[in-house]
Amino acid sequence: MSIIQVKNLKKKYDKFEAVRGIDFEVNEGEVFGLLGPNGAGKTTTVEILEGLIKSTSGEAFINNLDVRKDSKLVKKIIGVQLQSVNFFEKLSLFEIIELFATLYSSSVDANKILERVGLSKKRDSYFKTLSGGQKQRLSIAVALVNNPKVLFFDEPTTGLDPQARRNLWDLIKSFQNEGKTIVLTTHYMEEAEELCDRVAIIDEGKIIKINSPSNLIDELTKSGFKSSKKIREATLEDVFIDLTGKSLRED
Repeated sequence: MSIIQVKNLKKKYDKFEAVRGIDFEVNEGEVFGLLGPNGAGKTTTVEILEGLIKSTSGEAFINNLDVRKDSKLVKKIIGVQLQSVNFFEKLSLFEIIELFATLYSSSVDANKILERVGLSKKRDSYFKTLSGGQKQRLSIAVALVNNPKVLFFDEPTTGLDPQARRNLWDLIKSFQNEGKTIVLTTHYMEEAEELCDRVAIIDEGKIIKINSPSNLIDELTKSGFKSSKKIREATLEDVFIDLTGKSLRED
């Protein structure tokens, strides 16, 4: 059963058409990836779904709510993790979670949310003292305060070291195991292959193809494609993790 429906969605900025009539659905409980080069239209599409910008035409629904007409109701059932985040520097992590819970009129246990994202030991720390990975996890923690049905992740592991990246992979998988629907944008193809049930490949404002990563790879190989790179059972990142360990290096 689909929880997100997008129908002939378009977005123009003056004469530039960023999104050029796209259609897709996201099933409840799946991780759905939006992949494309810079300027392809994926961020614009996500921002329309999040209610941050309005479409020029077309329709988009989340849990049967029109994202244009019912934007306030939509925002109550979604959680948004942004790639670039800044929070109040003079508030502790605990206070930041409490503040956002108040804004959502939500009753939450801030300690449990921080524990959920591995930040219990940092509850009394200020945002500016956090590492890149910790800042990303705090952004995810804030996205959880309203117990959302749908989570949006915008390039969540950009700039993170391998341990922090795989830790976030595990966190995203755990949200899916809880029944949440996840929309993910990423430039890391191995990340999309690891996490996504299906991906939509977007270029120049149009969706080129939608399918599971494995099916897309099978289609390419059946067409006669031969990789110039020898496929190995492990990657250099696997070597790095094996030698240095999976645990996060944090104080």
